[in-house]
Amino acid sequence: MSTQPPDDPTREQPTQSLWEDDPENHRSAGENALRFAKATGTGAKAVARGSARFSRATVRIARRASHAQGAGDSGMFRLIELHAVNTAGDTAVAIALANTLFFAGATSDARGQVALFLGLTMLPFAIVAPLIGPFLDRFSHGRRWAIGATMAIRGFLCWILASAVVTESTWLFPAALGVLVSSKAYGITKAAAAPRLVPEGFTLVKANARISLSGVVGATVSAPIAGLFSLLGPEWVLRYGFAVFIGATILAILLPARVDSSAGEVRLELMPGPSAQGHPQRISTGIPRQVAFALRANCGPKFLVGFLTMFMAFLLREHPISGWEDKPELLLGAVIGAAGAGNTIGVALASILKKINPAVTVVLVLLIDAGMVLVAALFYGFLPLIALGLCAGMCQSLGKLSLDSTIQTHVHERVQTSAFGRSDTMLQLAWVVGGFAGVAMPLNPRLGLGVAFVVLAAWTVFLLGDRVRKRLAGPPAATRTVPPEA
Repeated sequence: MSTQPPDDPTREQPTQSLWEDDPENHRSAGENALRFAKATGTGAKAVARGSARFSRATVRIARRASHAQGAGDSGMFRLIELHAVNTAGDTAVAIALANTLFFAGATSDARGQVALFLGLTMLPFAIVAPLIGPFLDRFSHGRRWAIGATMAIRGFLCWILASAVVTESTWLFPAALGVLVSSKAYGITKAAAAPRLVPEGFTLVKANARISLSGVVGATVSAPIAGLFSLLGPEWVLRYGFAVFIGATILAILLPARVDSSAGEVRLELMPGPSAQGHPQRISTGIPRQVAFALRANCGPKFLVGFLTMFMAFLLREHPISGWEDKPELLLGAVIGAAGAGNTIGVALASILKKINPAVTVVLVLLIDAGMVLVAALFYGFLPLIALGLCAGMCQSLGKLSLDSTIQTHVHERVQTSAFGRSDTMLQLAWVVGGFAGVAMPLNPRLGLGVAFVVLAAWTVFLLGDRVRKRLAGPPAATRTVPPEA
């Protein structure tokens, strides 16, 4: 009788396919997969329902806030909501272009590339101020369509950019420039339209702050959505931006009709005096003294923001603060985050405070900036830098809101768009000058911040001295108010 040899434990046993040879295991695995799919689907539905509830709650809260304090009756809520959607679209474009155009391949020592970027940032303003500003002034009775056109143009260019970033088309730079120019054109047209929707009891500073605050909300909501689309590629972020701007175009057309009206307004005009021959002298159209002072004062905080943006970007990478040597990016992010928080705080303060004097505010923010730069230079460290970023962001937003209200108050509506365009160009120039100074400055924290303090202190002394000298010289030429032309 033959016997089977005993099993050798060291010998490899033949494998058995669970899927082919064991139907029970096959059914069990299939049932587990089915249960997992059902559980995943249930979880996804729960997340979707939760996200939908959160979105609806956010929209309800936002709409309630936009209608508060008479904004619903005056129609300002429509401009508030429009600005939120506009900022959402701009955020999507910024995220899409961040790594495909402006900052691709940038390193901490690429100062020449950064200088080129600083020059490129002036292009939209150089086009808006002398060319588009006067053109938009001619549409003072069609502002809704002008605002809608800036949205529609950006939507069309986003669709073009979505293809250009994939194929690296030659249309990439022209389309990107067109988006930036249209965005600036929207900003100055919106600023010229805002005074017509201000509710009773609102100051212009508070109304502008309420609109700006909606932009913060729009960017906060849009950034994570654009971030999710960026996982699929920058072209999908731009397609998302296209959809946002199409919606913004519709909202622009739905703005109240009073946006296009100048009924009941008056304009400021210099009183012509008789010449030696008895003929009236030519009327001067110089910038009002209050606007000139507010604009010059705003150049200080804008210079500081440009300087800190470039100087700190290089300094904190090359010479981080003690204890942060292994995480310079986190340190830089903390300072930038503080500046962003300060900007939001400044907008919120202007929205909450009942009374703000723009002429006093523009001087106050300049003094605060100079004092905080001096503190950071003397006590250089993490907390002073965070405080400096916070103050720089807050002072910039408060100063800009005060400047906007000054222009809206003292500049005739027929030329307000040009005035906003030229003021924004001047402020951007101050930012670029500060940026170039930050790039060229030796990477010594106390030296760099000390130079920034000297510049701000000298600018403050010049402004206040010029203000006193003009007051001692007497009042400006006689003025009169006349009704707007039909």
